[in-house]
Amino acid sequence: MKEALLVIDMQNDFCLPDAILCVKGAMTCLPRVVAAVEEARQRACPIFWVVREHDPSGVDVERTRVHLFPPHGPGATVAGSPGAELVSPLKVEPGDIVISKKRFSSFFGTQLDMILRRLGTQRVVLCGVQTPNCIRGTATDALALDYEEILVLSDATASKSEPVQAANLEDMKNMGIANCTVAAWAGSKSNSIASNS
Repeated sequence: MKEALLVIDMQNDFCLPDAILCVKGAMTCLPRVVAAVEEARQRACPIFWVVREHDPSGVDVERTRVHLFPPHGPGATVAGSPGAELVSPLKVEPGDIVISKKRFSSFFGTQLDMILRRLGTQRVVLCGVQTPNCIRGTATDALALDYEEILVLSDATASKSEPVQAANLEDMKNMGIANCTVAAWAGSKSNSIASNS
């Protein structure tokens, strides 16, 4: 089964403890995100770095985040700013694909679906932050777009709290979106993930 790994919003403005949009569990899941990227490289699985990037004015941000931008605030994940950069030690390597988005779903207004189709992707594997917003938005769009399998890496994703994380993973499982740990994904190689954990 051809698959692709999507690393979503693992940027300083979402991950660092004092960041403007800090997701509390982001730094806790970071080692597992690193492990997922390493696993993808070992199995020659395409890696997509999906990042939020906004105009400094906030003209392209959703209405619910306008207050973070001038004249009310300094902005968040502004293109070219330190806050928009990947959190260390994550980094883009030659052959990786970077997708810039403006909304929760990695598919909305981007070329992601076109590139995944060109690569013949059947399984879309998701990691990053945060589970109820960008992970869930991307996963449900992948489901609507009829990808054969959507897999959320449960220990390489994070939310503001463990109850929120657990509830969203359960909700997605009930929709037909699988979830498992990075270790279980690594053990599966290209076979279907038959059970959720």
